[in-house]
Amino acid sequence: MPSHFRGCVLSAFLVVTAAGQVHAAPRPESPAPSGALSRLLECRALTDAAARLACFDERSAALAKAQAGGSVVVVDRAQVEEVRRQAFGFSLPSLAFLAPSGQGRAEDAEPIRQVETSVTAARMSRDGKWVLSLENGSTWRQTDTERVGREPRPGSKVVIKSAALGSYLMSIDGQRSFRARREE
Repeated sequence: MPSHFRGCVLSAFLVVTAAGQVHAAPRPESPAPSGALSRLLECRALTDAAARLACFDERSAALAKAQAGGSVVVVDRAQVEEVRRQAFGFSLPSLAFLAPSGQGRAEDAEPIRQVETSVTAARMSRDGKWVLSLENGSTWRQTDTERVGREPRPGSKVVIKSAALGSYLMSIDGQRSFRARREE
């Protein structure tokens, strides 16, 4: 078998394997793949090996072109987890595919229940509530009237936990928690 043909067969096998892992056992609540990925997956139905290989070659090239052009974005589980951590505290329905649900997919990850980071800046607002800029790039505002014993300073350790009804509790340096909401 010529080496270029073996390379094509190996490439097709890897694409089929990757496509099978990306789109394993669709569930009714899962969105169907669209565009270039959907057309690539259609190649699996071809029974003639040469036709299937030609289909995979053509459509995997189209998928690569779509990715290079920015119309398809491929992310791995670690990238999804990082985005979920960065979005902690926000309600983002447009990123619903990052929310926990389903089975065997990136969104199956345990929901993030708390984030630990540190303060980069802290100020008291006019209404006497704390506004904290955190190391992870987020900004949080106190929403209750709970007193903070020791004022937060740059470097203070912060733990933010999910609470009831979509609220959040923030603790600074292990002190008593207060309610807060994310602003940015």
